[in-house]
Amino acid sequence: QVQLVEAGGGLVQAGGSLRLSCAASGSIFSINAMGWYRQAPGKQRELVAAIPAGGSTNYADSVKGRFTISRDNAKNTVYLQMNSLKPEDTAVYYCKIRGRYRLASPLSDYWGQGTQVTVSS
Repeated sequence: QVQLVEAGGGLVQAGGSLRLSCAASGSIFSINAMGWYRQAPGKQRELVAAIPAGGSTNYADSVKGRFTISRDNAKNTVYLQMNSLKPEDTAVYYCKIRGRYRLASPLSDYWGQGTQVTVSS
C-alpha cells in the first residue's frame, strides 16, 4: 500500500536551516492535500504547514515567515524548508498526505513515521 518516506531531519543550532522531504510510494492514484505536523514530548501533534491541491499554503503562526512548504506532484513529494530555526521547533516532524490509493478507494490520510528535528541553543 502507500508508504511515506521522510528525510532531512537532524541536529542544528539555532538560526540554522533544514529541509525535510516526504515522498509517497509509487502506487497511489491521486494526492490532494499534503502537510507537515510536529509533536514534542508531552504535547499534542500540531499542524505546521499544509498545501492542498492548487498550491495554496497554510502555516502555523509560530512558523510563518520562517518555514516554506512546497510540493512536487510529479514526484508525489512534499517539502518543508525550515529557516531561522529556534529551539522551540524541536520535535518529531511527520508528513501527511491525503489521497486515494486507487480510483475507487476512499479518501485517506497517510502518515510518515516521523523524523527528529533538534535545534540547540
